[in-house]
Amino acid sequence: MDYRIIADSCLDLTPEMKTEGNIKMVPLTLQVDGVDYVDDDSFDQKVFLKAVDAAAGSPKSSCPSPEDYKLAFGEDEVSAFCVTLSSELSGSYNSAVLGQRLVQEEFPNKKVHIFNSRSASAGETLIAMKVKEYAEAGCSFEEVVEKVEEYISQQTTLFVLDNLDTLRKNGRLTGVKATLVSVLNIKPVMASTPEGTITQLSMGRGTKKGLKKMVEEIGKRGTDIEKKAIAISHCNCPERAELVKAEIEKLYNFKQIVIEDTGGVSTMYANDGGIVIAF
Repeated sequence: MDYRIIADSCLDLTPEMKTEGNIKMVPLTLQVDGVDYVDDDSFDQKVFLKAVDAAAGSPKSSCPSPEDYKLAFGEDEVSAFCVTLSSELSGSYNSAVLGQRLVQEEFPNKKVHIFNSRSASAGETLIAMKVKEYAEAGCSFEEVVEKVEEYISQQTTLFVLDNLDTLRKNGRLTGVKATLVSVLNIKPVMASTPEGTITQLSMGRGTKKGLKKMVEEIGKRGTDIEKKAIAISHCNCPERAELVKAEIEKLYNFKQIVIEDTGGVSTMYANDGGIVIAF
């Protein structure tokens, strides 16, 4: 099957993905105090983090346009699989659906499927890896869609952040007491819900305890771990990611562990020092 994988820029690329270059990224745009940062190859994480730290207001993001997605899908009849941010967290999914309609108006025989990740960051990474795995195994377009949608329904995303301000100020933490993070040095362990929203599971006093509790949560939610991959996205903290990997290896026997640094969108929400895992 001739196919393409498209993703919005909240998908964090592994080093191998960057080298292979087989995923077409559709960038979101980030805004900090009136300055736009396009989340593409020009994105400089350190410059952006400095801008956020010095900003008077909270950073925001805007999703790609339907036309952006239409062009990424390809104006031809090659099949396209697209992975987006949870539709509960961003307009990216709906924009991709509109882009699908636009391209199929011109190319009615073109097959396009939009995967609502119900996740972000590392969660999107693993979904794209699954699309490639099944497509390269010789599955038909319909089989890839069925298998990957099943995978998404079973996937879990967990994260621990040093700073929840951006998520809170952008309305992504309804019902979560984000102020505890700064006032009491409490680090909540957060998770994606089956609907693609964010919920709080537990908490630890300090980052190390928060990360330890996050790793413990894997055992409560993971099944058939030896058959699965786990992804760790980190925001400017590779040493912390390696420590999390080591803790995971002590307790579990995942088939594969991948580590990637966050792209622009994940950097904006995770903030400096944030860790996101998905399995």
